[in-house]
Amino acid sequence: MSQTPQPFAPAARLAEDGSATLCLHGRWTLRFAAAIEQELQRAPPGIVVIDARGCERLDTLGVLQLLRHAEQRGLTLADFLFRDDQQPLVEAIEDVRDDRPELVREYGVRAALERLGRAVVEAGAEVTALASFFGEAQVKLLRLFKQPHRFRLTATIHHMEQIGLDAVPLVALLSFMVGAVIAFLGAMVLADFGATIYVVELVDAAFLREFGVLMTAILLAGRTASAFTAQIGMMVNREEVDAIRVLGMDPVDLLVLPRVLALLAMLPLLTFVSMMAGLLGGMAVGAFSLDIPSVAYLARMHETLEVRHFVVGMAKAPVFAMVIGLIGCLQGLQVKGTAQSLGERTTSSVVQAISLVIVLDAFAALWFMQMDY
Repeated sequence: MSQTPQPFAPAARLAEDGSATLCLHGRWTLRFAAAIEQELQRAPPGIVVIDARGCERLDTLGVLQLLRHAEQRGLTLADFLFRDDQQPLVEAIEDVRDDRPELVREYGVRAALERLGRAVVEAGAEVTALASFFGEAQVKLLRLFKQPHRFRLTATIHHMEQIGLDAVPLVALLSFMVGAVIAFLGAMVLADFGATIYVVELVDAAFLREFGVLMTAILLAGRTASAFTAQIGMMVNREEVDAIRVLGMDPVDLLVLPRVLALLAMLPLLTFVSMMAGLLGGMAVGAFSLDIPSVAYLARMHETLEVRHFVVGMAKAPVFAMVIGLIGCLQGLQVKGTAQSLGERTTSSVVQAISLVIVLDAFAALWFMQMDY
């Protein structure tokens, strides 16, 4: 028993004038998807023009089926005839359809230079933005002396707890272990010269000048800068920062300054904890592995310890704190409102903070060496 054709079903027939034109009729829509495929399969070869002006209705599926059929037959969009009301839909689908070849990344010298140039420009823009943000933060930090009511004491103390107290166990443990490692390595080298006792000076100078503040800054760059970026970035995504501006308040006063001030207060204290933990790690190795009693270790430390090493290490702490705080907050404010942007900015804040801390520490070490201090 033959099936009765559905009303408005799609149909494709040769033109009555005998030309190689395929004339379309009926409704070429999603409802008739199976019938559309059958009609196109039955189309005779040698067609050079497809006339869709007779279609009563034409939707996205119909246009996609026609374009794919035309591509298989070697036809282009210029070989179609559409009504004026159908043309915008056809052009939109042709522009976004997913069967275009993927872009192939170029690996030539020119492409490499282009990528290098873009990276340099983006890095320059990041440096400019950070310098500008640093200036803005300094201006508004100095404004607190003139307008102390802008100072957010509760928020600052809250961030001091998160940044400082919560990080003490991690900083102390890692510094203790690194101090022990430095003592082991120093003893391994100095034992060949019969100068194991000089491990005391090595650990003291290394931790007071460099490792104490550097380890603390790197830990906070990974722990705190990422937290700042994620917190402020989520506020940007939820449009809370825009709401703060609409209410006539300054996001820098509310979000940036409490975090920066908390970091300025807590990083020097954590640096001191790191220094003490590192010295204890070296003393533990001396007592248990190098046959240097604790009393002798402490006496040697008292004789050789120089205050200038401690001053050099502590002088770097506020600089590193400012860098970490500003980078974390700036990256959070630069979030574009998507989850992908939030992840990218969080990663960027950690990378930038750690990199800049190490670079600044290297320049500081060279400067103090040239100053013979």
